[in-house]
Amino acid sequence: MLIVGRIGKPHGIRGEVTVEVRTDEPEARFAPGSVLHTEPGATPPAEPGAGVPFRVPAELTVESARWHQGRLLVAFEGVLDRNVAEALRGTLVGVDSGDVAPPEDPEEFHDHQLVGLAVVNPAGERLGEVAGIDHAPSSDLLVLRRPEGRTALIPFVKAIVPEVDLAGGRVVVDPPGGLLDL
Repeated sequence: MLIVGRIGKPHGIRGEVTVEVRTDEPEARFAPGSVLHTEPGATPPAEPGAGVPFRVPAELTVESARWHQGRLLVAFEGVLDRNVAEALRGTLVGVDSGDVAPPEDPEEFHDHQLVGLAVVNPAGERLGEVAGIDHAPSSDLLVLRRPEGRTALIPFVKAIVPEVDLAGGRVVVDPPGGLLDL
């Protein structure tokens, strides 16, 4: 699954939610009628209604989407009030990566293309593997799972990550001293 957003807090009383956008194409991904898959096993933080259990559905269909003060507001079919919208908070939504064309820019990658790749230094010594991507405000970060089980965050910038070899299944990282020890 290619994550395209994370549902945030409700907006208003009619079930709209804010969405933390994690795609370069929000107008396409959140177009009315688009079906988004929810994170498998997502559990809501609260149960709306009087003791009626709520389960995050496996799919959500976009009813409408609009920008408001720099934030994307989305209404999903069947989410009709603030309580249900609140129960969706924190849910990751995405699309099947098989339905998404690979990026045209050779310097652009989808998260699923990077997760699981071996991470090596310029000399070829294994440092670990990519466990995930953290989309921080200033830059994306590779989440490196070290052989001893620790994790390290590596800024995904050309100066530190000079090469991504998808065919070879590896990412070359040239970290400044101490970065992997943080």
